[in-house]
Amino acid sequence: MAFGERAPMDDQALRLESQLCFPLYAASKEVVARYKPLLDKLDLTYTQYITMMVLWEHKSVGVKELGRHLYLDSGTLTPLLKRLESKGFVRRERSSDDERAVNITITEAGEGLKEKATEVPAKMASCMPLSAEEARTLYTLLYKLLERMGEVDLPEDGR
Repeated sequence: MAFGERAPMDDQALRLESQLCFPLYAASKEVVARYKPLLDKLDLTYTQYITMMVLWEHKSVGVKELGRHLYLDSGTLTPLLKRLESKGFVRRERSSDDERAVNITITEAGEGLKEKATEVPAKMASCMPLSAEEARTLYTLLYKLLERMGEVDLPEDGR
């Protein structure tokens, strides 16, 4: 093969069932769809729900820290946080130390929502078609993947 030529692509490599990304994407969609009727009762989207989970745990966080917890950028978080603020669940405040930084604090109404949400994890666990051991294994593997993805640089040229 001459310099600069690419190796011939194996047709199998381009088959949908050969891709790891597809079952991850499809399973994620299916899991989030199962959350929807539970979260509709709370007037939350899935992304708002996981945001509230971080705030129930930490009470107050900066937007950058929240983004690290959720793997979301500020362009996604800003409108989401505005919606949560308009519902009265959070308060956004500029940091007194650095006016570029915004802190997110859970409100009393946001804390009150926590009690209504306590049934969500158990209801989700009951509708997952995995044994407890399979769920733990999947959880471990997915977090291992997330951790290792953070250690690998993305290719600049797409190769």
